[in-house]
Amino acid sequence: MRHPVLMTLCLGSAIMVSACNTQSDADVARALASVNVIDESNLSDLMLTAADPNEAVAYFLRASIEKPDRIDLKRGLAKSLVRAQKPDDAAEVWKAVLGMPGATDEDRVDYAEALIRMNEWERAEAALNAVPPTYETFDRYRLEAMVADFRKDWKKADSFYEIAAGLTTTPASVLNNWGFSKLTRGDQVGAERLFAEALTHDSKLFTAKNNLVLARAAQGKYDLPVMPMTQVEKAQLLYTAALSAIKRGDVNIGRTLLKQAVDTHPQHFEEAARALAALDANVGQG
Repeated sequence: MRHPVLMTLCLGSAIMVSACNTQSDADVARALASVNVIDESNLSDLMLTAADPNEAVAYFLRASIEKPDRIDLKRGLAKSLVRAQKPDDAAEVWKAVLGMPGATDEDRVDYAEALIRMNEWERAEAALNAVPPTYETFDRYRLEAMVADFRKDWKKADSFYEIAAGLTTTPASVLNNWGFSKLTRGDQVGAERLFAEALTHDSKLFTAKNNLVLARAAQGKYDLPVMPMTQVEKAQLLYTAALSAIKRGDVNIGRTLLKQAVDTHPQHFEEAARALAALDANVGQG
């Protein structure tokens, strides 16, 4: 009489275990899916930052073909193409992104940047004009300033550069661009001020150091300003000052600066040595 009860209990236990296993399998599947999404997201971030640009392009191209509806993978492909110095291809991908559900104003700004890298200024301006004025970011105003520069609309350029500099905690690069804009307009004093300000935010930005020397040399100030620099950088900056002096007709000063550049460089400074030899040869022939 006890066997049916025991069988019933065993059967009931088996059903419960089976149900638990089914539930467990479903939970595991969901958990694994979540982990895969997290891993994929981490891998995408890694590819966008640390990976070789061409490897990143290959990864996002393959992933976006496998999952063509994933806008994030298309974005990753476009950004990787920009990093790989392929703005033409990047612009085409950004154009595709803008046609997908979920496209944002940030995507439009990134599209404009790819167009600027292609020197497609008209199309870049049109892309930025499609962004509502309420969308105010550093990248948006940085690009607006560049377009205004291209248009030679200096008033707008100055306004946009100033806004962009105020929207980032690392304004060195945009201040350097603004300074170069001033330099091309012939405002050497304004350019010098902006390059110096850029270096207060990033003392290692060599382009700002070089541009600062150019701005000073354009005013006849050939001595190097007080700023952190390596021995190699000092030699290169002396070379920049020398060429500027020669261009302005201050040949003797240029020769002295070239000699200093050659003597300062810790290795052989081929460009400076060649320029000095050419200068001496011209003087000898004269």
